[in-house]
Amino acid sequence: MSTTMTLNNKENHMKKVLIANRGEIAVRIIRACRDYGLHSIAVYADSDINAHHVQLADEAYSLGGNSPADTYLNIPHLLDIAKRSGASMIHPGYGFLSERAEFARAAIDAGLIWIGPEPETIDILGDKVKARKIAQRVGAPLVSGTEEPVKNAEEALTFAEEHGLPIAIKAAYGGGGRGMKVAWRLDEVTELYNSAVREATAAFGRGECFIEQFLDKPRHIEAQILADKHGNVVVLGTRDCSLQRRNQKLVEEAPAPFLTDNQRQRIHQAAQDICTEARYTGAGTVEFLLSADGTISFLEVNTRLQVEHPVTEETTAIDIVIEQFRIAEGKPLSLTATPIPSGHAFEFRINAEDVGKGFLPAPGTVTLFSPPSGPGIRLDSGVVAGSIVPGTFDSLMAKLIVTGATRQQAIARARRALQEFNIEGLASVLPFHRAVIEHPDFISDNTFKVHTRWIETDFINDVKMVPRQENHSQEKITRTFIEIDGRRHELGLPAGLLEGLSLSNLGQNSVTKDKGSEAEGIITAPHHVLAPISGVLQSWYVQESDEVKQGDVIAVMEAMKMETQLTAHCSGKIVIHAEENSYQQSGSVLASINGGS
Repeated sequence: MSTTMTLNNKENHMKKVLIANRGEIAVRIIRACRDYGLHSIAVYADSDINAHHVQLADEAYSLGGNSPADTYLNIPHLLDIAKRSGASMIHPGYGFLSERAEFARAAIDAGLIWIGPEPETIDILGDKVKARKIAQRVGAPLVSGTEEPVKNAEEALTFAEEHGLPIAIKAAYGGGGRGMKVAWRLDEVTELYNSAVREATAAFGRGECFIEQFLDKPRHIEAQILADKHGNVVVLGTRDCSLQRRNQKLVEEAPAPFLTDNQRQRIHQAAQDICTEARYTGAGTVEFLLSADGTISFLEVNTRLQVEHPVTEETTAIDIVIEQFRIAEGKPLSLTATPIPSGHAFEFRINAEDVGKGFLPAPGTVTLFSPPSGPGIRLDSGVVAGSIVPGTFDSLMAKLIVTGATRQQAIARARRALQEFNIEGLASVLPFHRAVIEHPDFISDNTFKVHTRWIETDFINDVKMVPRQENHSQEKITRTFIEIDGRRHELGLPAGLLEGLSLSNLGQNSVTKDKGSEAEGIITAPHHVLAPISGVLQSWYVQESDEVKQGDVIAVMEAMKMETQLTAHCSGKIVIHAEENSYQQSGSVLASINGGS
């Protein structure tokens, strides 16, 4: 162990970090805490009681619920746990509250060290309209867009008619692709605007959206930055994150390939200028779109750690999470200039999604988890064999990071690693990754034909659907009370642990968080409308006894933070069986369409 690390361990051994997150990123932060000499505190929803991050942390505390609002988005509860556990620092990870200024402000007001940008900076850059204005001030490249959020779908339609299609409808307070829709036809602008508002409201608590031109077949390029409290802003390099579905990234790589020196320099400079102007501190990412004709346009700033940060770590030898700790403590950056990248790295997001069903979320139990190993392989995972992937949270299970001396060597290693990887018990995106790593559009030496809509427009998805499996994705918690040294304590145990036992004499309070119709025992008929996924039936677009035509959008479901539209498979009169906001298992009968064909 180095002298520096030994000193850090001695200095930090009493510092406790509350990790206000779950899954893979919580595991990543726990490991950084160990490397840096910090004490890790995990939190968990009922469905995460046996999760990998809970088992790895030095301490773990229940959030007492299953919905995001009751658990990982519950600011008072998180701060109460921080106080009870003696935490002195708080790391929000990514997603959930990571870009919520009110959480940062509340943590700071509670006397905690916030591991992230200042709340004021999150406010400014989290507002995509204000972020655009900063980009304009520093001369960053930009396409045309509305100066302020639009008031309704009609204003979005007016912008499209004036500036042409396609247009991007973007949540003003969003991020991570959620609350963003791209309209390619005028007749879809209204519904996509309404959908973006719904998603933004559900994910971020605010539904305001603005409109800007969307570049044709763009690549998604981003710059990773680190900024300390002494005014130093360093760009670590670029990443390409073009391979996406529903504006959610699936494969990322660093450094971004097939950029000219001028394009790379312009992206680096714009990222540094924007973050300097915003007085940024911490780790952050400045995102851009690059069109086929070479046009670059600023997209947004993510004021948090990115899912894809490992590819930058692997090509720069910088531990970005430990740099976050150092910055939060007021220490200067450990580097002063953009490092020259060493080698090439890919990250493959291993999501619980059924590729053969159009990447629909597929929660369930991981019965087998056999990852690859060997030269150039890193795995950041939130699951192991036996883990439950609940339908209430993100579909990301793990990240496979593959590094080589060159892009072609990294591709060869990725091909080998993806063949070795085996997951059973639920569907995963592994078949897609195996197809991509053989596709000439992605692996060519000379050109890079992948763009942000490549999956929807160019990829031939002939992956077979995974047969429906018994869904055990919602862990139930049985709660009772015990007395220790004369003090009453609540005890929560996985319900499966107590099957066959009677707790009637223990005053049990069985907590079942997710109610909904069960498909088991129901004989389905051709006129039945079935739930394509396990998730929440968010809303009906039709009313009881309405006449619908085949292909009409009749409802929308939400699972793992993604909306899925349901269309009528035949024409006729609809009979609704399931209520809005109810949790439904995949295959549940939601409605019937009678008297049609």
